[in-house]
Amino acid sequence: MKKLYSLLFILLLIVGALAGCAEKKEQVKEENKTNVETKKTEQVTFPVTVKDALNDDVVIDKKPERIVSLIPSNTEIAYALDLGKEVVGVSDFDNYPEDVTKKEKIGGMEINLEKIIALKPNLVLAHASSAHNSEAGLKQLQDAGIAVLTVNDAQNFDQVYDSILMVGKAAGETTKAEELVSEMKEKLAGIKEKAATIKDKKKVLVEVSPAPEIYSPGNNTFMNEMLTIINAENITSDLNGWAKIDQEAMIKRNPDVILTTYGYYVKNPVDQVLSRKGWENVNAVKNKQVIDVDSDRVTRSGPRIIEGVEDLAKAIYPEVFK
Repeated sequence: MKKLYSLLFILLLIVGALAGCAEKKEQVKEENKTNVETKKTEQVTFPVTVKDALNDDVVIDKKPERIVSLIPSNTEIAYALDLGKEVVGVSDFDNYPEDVTKKEKIGGMEINLEKIIALKPNLVLAHASSAHNSEAGLKQLQDAGIAVLTVNDAQNFDQVYDSILMVGKAAGETTKAEELVSEMKEKLAGIKEKAATIKDKKKVLVEVSPAPEIYSPGNNTFMNEMLTIINAENITSDLNGWAKIDQEAMIKRNPDVILTTYGYYVKNPVDQVLSRKGWENVNAVKNKQVIDVDSDRVTRSGPRIIEGVEDLAKAIYPEVFK
């Protein structure tokens, strides 16, 4: 009999424990649900005030349902934050993702203010690189009651992350923006890890415009930072900014790899470099290590910039970055 009571007691303990566990699981589930709901609520609480690249406090009254983007990098950020449906107008230069071809075009270097106002946006994403040239136009949009957010002109990875977080906050997508930045950082860390295994650093010349007026990224440029990350030597890093190069000097520096970024408007850029007079003995030409890379992915300061780093890495070190 004692044995039977003991068994019943143990059984009751087990049932009690299981019930406790189930209750705890439900409690955790409820807590998680509450946390998610709280996060969502925090994310969409408007009005929000965002300090933009011009140091202005931009007040956005409600979650933007209609967005106009004045530059491709801003558009790509908006799409990466799942705001494609909200985007109603883009610049003439926008080409990614494919969906932008269906959107209203609002101009290129000069924006069509009447068209933008007619689109009735809640938010216009401007850019610091062109804000001073279109100051009067942006003021006109603000006077029409439209929130205008000037996104920073990112010159390094941290500043790209800042751009994404800024747009995310303005659009009520803070969590998505944080997740996107986290993913980008993770991918970049993986690239750095692979690049750290490279022992024989290659000398690289990047051409962003064709001969005879060849320009290349020097110090204080995004691309110089990208080359440093993948453990490549930028042979124009002693120049400042986007600099016009001296061909004779570059021939003497003898790059192992030449990258061009102008294939989207120049026919057969690789052949042009390979047949360039005076460059016959340059390692990159002799070994046919001349590669054209997608200009948008390596120069556009948006979410695809990490893919751009991968493009450069695969072009320079194919044996490492397969």
